[in-house]
Amino acid sequence: MTDAELTGLLSDLESDRCERKESAGDGDKIRQAICAFANDLPNHNAPGVVFVGVRDNGTVAGLAVTDQLLLTLSNMKSDGNITPFPSLAVRKIRVGSDEVAAVIVEPSDAPPVRFKGRVSIRVGPRRDFATQEEERRLAEKRRSRDLPFDLHTLVSADLSDLDLNVFSRTYLRASVAPEVLEENQRSVEQHLASLRLARTDNGRLVPTVLGLLVAGREPDCFIPGAWVQFLRIDGTGLADPVRDAARFSGPLPEMLPQLEDKLRAHLETARDFVSGPGDIARADYPWVAIQQLVRNALLHRNYDSTSAPVRVLWFNDRIEILSPGGPYGQVTQQNFGQPGVTDYRNPHFAEAMHNLGYVQKFGAGIALARRQMEINGNPPLEFVVEAANILATLRKAV
Repeated sequence: MTDAELTGLLSDLESDRCERKESAGDGDKIRQAICAFANDLPNHNAPGVVFVGVRDNGTVAGLAVTDQLLLTLSNMKSDGNITPFPSLAVRKIRVGSDEVAAVIVEPSDAPPVRFKGRVSIRVGPRRDFATQEEERRLAEKRRSRDLPFDLHTLVSADLSDLDLNVFSRTYLRASVAPEVLEENQRSVEQHLASLRLARTDNGRLVPTVLGLLVAGREPDCFIPGAWVQFLRIDGTGLADPVRDAARFSGPLPEMLPQLEDKLRAHLETARDFVSGPGDIARADYPWVAIQQLVRNALLHRNYDSTSAPVRVLWFNDRIEILSPGGPYGQVTQQNFGQPGVTDYRNPHFAEAMHNLGYVQKFGAGIALARRQMEINGNPPLEFVVEAANILATLRKAV
């Protein structure tokens, strides 16, 4: 928060996002306030602030804000009275000619937060310890945050950001049996919720990450890495001329076929003449191997903490497919690609790709690609497995 935002909040006597203390003398009251703001029961999804050196009526008390005072307030985070540790910052701000200490508390990702074993909350003018029902609501907030990222809601989006025609025409029909659709007569909103493409958040139906990936008009507006970069390079290095370039985004049932059409168009086929009635056509790369590795890159990538796209770089001698996000779960750098070793950071997106027919058998993509490379006479697949990304390289058949 900026100093202007802090002073604006300080002067708002009606706000339930701040508390005012004349001094740091009653440390337990300050800790209770920190705990309450961390729990964020009203779902402000914004920081709460404890102002130290301010009276209840908003006037400044003239407290000397020393380095020792700031250290004392900062140490309240980790002195063992509040668990789990809250996320907070302590700053000195000027109000006119006076100084005030501001303890800025972020909403916790793991509520309920407890002060000396009890759950402190603030709702409107009331700061108290949570009732059993209020504590249950906080626990539900934690469970929702513990969901896989593909089921997180994106509150900046609404249902108008979903292409409901794509959803109804493609994904709904691929995911629900026709007789069930005929029988239940649910609304589109009910179908979105039942298939986890939307969830209720603060009283309104909000698209999930899954919903935007599967049916979003422009998913990359909300999930920055949700697109694919393609470059066909006339040479063997990035400094060589670019023959073709394309950017693919949009709802999965439209984006992936467009991407695969582009890749298929760049395949070249040679003919091996043999004795006998005919000849044998052989592509420079087996299509199934390219397809499986691109789909794997989309399925297993990290959509949460990076804005990088999946990249397909097609050189004269090789294809490189770079997927942001390293190994996940039981998959490690050591056992990557071994038969039977698989895990899913995006389990519901994996289900969606299966429903749409892009995944036939989970965990078989790399094995299938390796087999097709061998049959086609290509060198073995190569993988560089890093903590932050995975690079698959297909070498051209010679």
